[in-house]
Amino acid sequence: MITHLRYRAEPWRLREDGLDLEVLPQSESLFALSNGHLGWRGNLDEGEPNGLPGTYLNGVYEEHPLPHAEAGYGVPECGQTVVNVTNGKLFRLLVDDEPFDIRTGTLHHHERVLDLRTGLLHRTVEWTSPAGTRIRVRTRRLVSLTQRAVAAVEYEVELIEGDEDAGEGLARIVLQSELAANEPMPPPSPDPRAASVLTDPLESQDASVAGTRLRLQHRTKGSGLRVAAACDHEVTGPDGIRIAAEAGGDLARLTAVARLGEGERLRCVKTVAYAWSGQRSLPALHDEVDAALTEAQVSGWEGLCAEQRDYLADFWERADVEVEGDAEIQHAVRFALFHVLQAGARAEERPIPAKGLTGSGYSGHSFWDTEVFVLPVLTYTLPRAAAQVLRWRRKTLPEAMERAEYLGLAGAAFPWRTINGRECSTYWPAGTAAFHVNAGIADAAVRYAECTGDADFERETGLELLVPTARLWRRLGHTGDDGAFHIDGVTGPDEYSAVANDNTYTNLMAQANLRAAAAVVRRHPVAAAKLGAGETEAAAWDAAADAMAVPYDEKLGVHEQHAGFTRQADWDFESTGPEEYPLMLHHPYFDLYRSQVVKQADLVLAQWLRGECFTAKQRARDFAYYERLTVRDSSLSACCQAVAAADAGHPELAYDYLGESAAMDLGDLQHNTRDGLHLAALAGTWPALVAGFGGMRRRGPELRFAPRLPGALRSLAFSITVFGRRLRVAVRPDEATYTLVSGEPLGIHHYGKPLTLTGDAPQTCAIPPLEPRERPRQPPGRAPEQRRR
Repeated sequence: MITHLRYRAEPWRLREDGLDLEVLPQSESLFALSNGHLGWRGNLDEGEPNGLPGTYLNGVYEEHPLPHAEAGYGVPECGQTVVNVTNGKLFRLLVDDEPFDIRTGTLHHHERVLDLRTGLLHRTVEWTSPAGTRIRVRTRRLVSLTQRAVAAVEYEVELIEGDEDAGEGLARIVLQSELAANEPMPPPSPDPRAASVLTDPLESQDASVAGTRLRLQHRTKGSGLRVAAACDHEVTGPDGIRIAAEAGGDLARLTAVARLGEGERLRCVKTVAYAWSGQRSLPALHDEVDAALTEAQVSGWEGLCAEQRDYLADFWERADVEVEGDAEIQHAVRFALFHVLQAGARAEERPIPAKGLTGSGYSGHSFWDTEVFVLPVLTYTLPRAAAQVLRWRRKTLPEAMERAEYLGLAGAAFPWRTINGRECSTYWPAGTAAFHVNAGIADAAVRYAECTGDADFERETGLELLVPTARLWRRLGHTGDDGAFHIDGVTGPDEYSAVANDNTYTNLMAQANLRAAAAVVRRHPVAAAKLGAGETEAAAWDAAADAMAVPYDEKLGVHEQHAGFTRQADWDFESTGPEEYPLMLHHPYFDLYRSQVVKQADLVLAQWLRGECFTAKQRARDFAYYERLTVRDSSLSACCQAVAAADAGHPELAYDYLGESAAMDLGDLQHNTRDGLHLAALAGTWPALVAGFGGMRRRGPELRFAPRLPGALRSLAFSITVFGRRLRVAVRPDEATYTLVSGEPLGIHHYGKPLTLTGDAPQTCAIPPLEPRERPRQPPGRAPEQRRR
């Protein structure tokens, strides 16, 4: 856990005892609440101090020019950065004219608790003002998973002890609830992973007050998106409370004034609603937020809390992963699943950014991470959310097809990084050559359709994604003199290699894309004909897939990450000090590109996603070879290596990698959790357990399991929803039990043995013994930290 603070590894809670301002930005990310549409960072209720103010609406961004020292064809000239929109979680508190600020007076107690079963963020503070008045502040905060435009805060002030010098035992309390836009932001970070900082991106269009209801409307200056925010209040306490409200420009404020006696409380429930659009009028957005507020007020604070509990109870019943033997891992996997849920629950035809809605890192962009790491988890736990993200990709097809045409290609070229569907990466080896994003999208679409049996999705969204992505591969590749189909000049997942020929991951994923497109065209010929696709084109895709080049070094007996990779110079790891990592910040890319050094799992990721293309012996040899080259300068690597290590018969090494993936943000391992959570790494904790120690693989309509636990874990249990059934798998050191919770009989394989599961009774199978194997080595100083045994 973050070592600066005392974080307890509780099964269902993230608890912070005390407050350390040095890691406040990191904790703001950890305690962020969102629903995929609306996100609130875990800022203190009073707004200050803060590391990074953050209120985000999925899809709201500002455009800005992308400067280039030298112009180049195909390099985007316009960028997109997520906007910190109107802050509705803000309260100001004055106690006998003293502002409540934890940096002044005496802070006796400060605790925050994120409850993963209720979805509420709790805060309790005891503080004595410089004048000697002692108060207790309790708050509860939620972003609704059932009413997507709504968030709410309960803020309560209790007088513990009045000013002794005054001798009255009373305190004058002024509580201000605010909507605030264009908040001051921290200075720009030199880290390229951080957001582009925009100054005052919102211009005011309307501000109004109606009783206790406040409204603000703004418009982004460049992208022209309208944002509306409104809040209403329920204030209770002793007799004599006076309330006033005002609004104008970037600020709307409700002020409640009361005199509290010792033991008395002033309570305010604040309900906030948001709306945004690039097309709808000011009156329309005004009506939308008012309607959302009215609906939320019908539920009331307790009703919103009850809806949240019920929603999460259903989710955990279907998605929980139980780990016995490691309390930190148990805590971490539930924390990860909670944030993955928050990122996708109500995204509804919007992207899932790399940081979710927890911070502005990577400028709020969505990458290939979403389809390859996040959507598999959602497909097995909350499938409708996965479908919504893929429908967003379909909505951006016009931009992807325009991009492909601009690059002289056919079909669609989806962007490396984007918010609105247009490419905005200035790093041309990725923004122009990382075409594997296409195959990741296709893979996610196929997985969703096969796992859910959603024929309507396959015929509409799936078909429309698979056909243009297959067309790109057919145009991008060529048949060489050797008769193989080659895809040259591309950048694969490993960012320490670029513009290479026949990247194995890209080729194998493209192969699957081509075959899936041919199959779906044949299953839906009428719909395919509307896209101009038929049997002739499908046959050409199959032929290209059958002839796909897969580089292999016969001398070493390993697959090459790309053609010629194993002939490149060795990286001098012995002379590379720990202070030189990440390498990209201390060495020129030229040296990285021409050396055998790997930033993140690339070929190893192919072995997980396309494992059927390799024998077990090949996977083990390849894993050992690339272990000694992989430095894990990317947060995406550890979970992949965990799965591969388990598959190769190294459960203890897999356990170490699981620990690293699980602690990516809870331990701030990449030193940039302040900018938001690493959503794909969080999502990766799930396959590290389920695909790694659970040994789960899906091959079309078939599930295969080869479970095995590391020595420290006494048991692992998880549930998945697949093929219209719900399946529970429970693994112990010597046996695995498979239970069909609901649905028709299901055929699975346990270590190659076929089983038919019915609802009548679970089936328990023995786990075969593991032959001892030599642990692969990693680059000096880059081995994962060994977990406590």
